[in-house]
Amino acid sequence: MEFYMIILCGILVGFGVYLMLSKSTMRIIIGVGLFGHAANLVILIAGGLYDGDIPIISERGTDYIDPVPAALILTAIVIGFAVTCLLISIYIANYKLKGSDDITILEDVENMNKEVNTNE
Repeated sequence: MEFYMIILCGILVGFGVYLMLSKSTMRIIIGVGLFGHAANLVILIAGGLYDGDIPIISERGTDYIDPVPAALILTAIVIGFAVTCLLISIYIANYKLKGSDDITILEDVENMNKEVNTNE
């Protein structure tokens, strides 16, 4: 089972990197999200994929699931959601300002400011 999860993590990282290298801002945001999901899966795999009891003292002994990876993943999901919201708000503001989704237009900000100042 862990082998298939590692393969899935590799696929998610591959797609995430591919999307982050594109020129579309929305694709970059989706790539960041996929990369975050892959990181969460890596944390889950590092914690171990096995059956066990909840981490409360019982008479079964030491057959517990480690709660630390679950807590880390929960925190990472909340942080990932906040980062995604921030990136989408930046995307919306950028789209309203520039009127395009292309990242190469952002490179001409200084030249655009010079053109606007000379036209006034």
